[in-house]
Amino acid sequence: MKRIYSGGEFEAKIGYCRAVVAGGFVHVAGTCGQGEDVTAQCRDALRIITGALEEAGATLANVVRVTYMLPDRAEFEPCWPILSAAFGDTPPAATMIECGLIDPKFRIEIEVTAYIG
Repeated sequence: MKRIYSGGEFEAKIGYCRAVVAGGFVHVAGTCGQGEDVTAQCRDALRIITGALEEAGATLANVVRVTYMLPDRAEFEPCWPILSAAFGDTPPAATMIECGLIDPKFRIEIEVTAYIG
């Protein structure tokens, strides 16, 4: 098993790591990005996730499951073009949940699972 840390502020506060590689899968923790609006945060979260996947030997093409969490479901649709471009011809199974996030400044949190065999 391999643990991957990104140095995010909540990793130490809460006691988790960005990703864990185990049993042929890469489990990436829920990830919030920085930015002024949901689309900027979505892009940044994908950047952070991509970095964790690369450290694990994977890419977004390996993602088999994604969960999107937003405090306002109306903000999900502006993210669709970004997500469609990110996952391209290898879209994962997906779920979107409307819920509160750890800090009101966050507009989207993304969690993925990738398969690397």
